[in-house]
Formats: sequence, structure tokens, C-alpha cells
Amino acid sequence: MDKTLLAYLLYLAISIVLTVWVAKTLHKNGRIFLVDVFHGNEPLADSVNHLLVVGFYLINFGYVSLALQLGYRIESDYAQVVEVLSTKIGWVLIVLGGMHFFNLFVFSRIRRRSVIPELPPPVQADSCTIVRG
Repeated sequence: MDKTLLAYLLYLAISIVLTVWVAKTLHKNGRIFLVDVFHGNEPLADSVNHLLVVGFYLINFGYVSLALQLGYRIESDYAQVVEVLSTKIGWVLIVLGGMHFFNLFVFSRIRRRSVIPELPPPVQADSCTIVRG
């Protein structure tokens, strides 16, 4: 088998498995967070959770597809195949991690805004300063 084709196939297989595993993990563990963000509205949280997973798949599989091309043929040994795979899978992992932290940032901002009205009022003043002018 051609080493370049082998690198492509391994890259696709590893990227797909990683993307599906991360998406399932985020979907399962993100539900609790989203239910809290949406104040116990489980149907809305489940709907948003599902839409996030669909978007996650679209973006990641799109990136994996765009990053597939090497631009050169692997002519040397299998060590070069491993190096190419390491670089490509590394970028996939960075994109997955970046998307994860971006989602956490956005939902923490949404949650913070939704919790502010429920916070107790600031401490009442126990004295005042009279200003004479």
C-alpha cells in the first residue's frame, strides 16, 4: 500500500474516532450544565445540546476534510507516516480543545447572566456620611 494513502486513511480513522468520542462525552456531560443554564427547562437544554453536537460534527469533520491534503507524497519510511499523522492529529486535537473551551466560555457567560437576577441584594449600608457643602 502506498504510504501517502496509508497516512490519509489512518488520519481519517483517528480523526473520526476522536471527534465522535469527544462529541459523545460533551453531549452526555454537557446536558447537566445546560439544564442549569436554562433553569431546569430540560426540553430546551436537550434541544440546544443536540444542536451543539450537530454543529460540533460539522465544524470538526469540515476541518478534518480540509486538512486532509498533505501537498506532497510520502516517499521515505514509515517514520515519516507517523510524523505526518502526529502533526495532523495534533491540529485536530487543538481544534477540538479550542471549540470545547469556546463553548464553555459562551455558556458560562450565559449562565452568569441568568444567575445575576437571583443573587441577593448587596449588603445594606449601616451608616452614612453627611456631606456639607
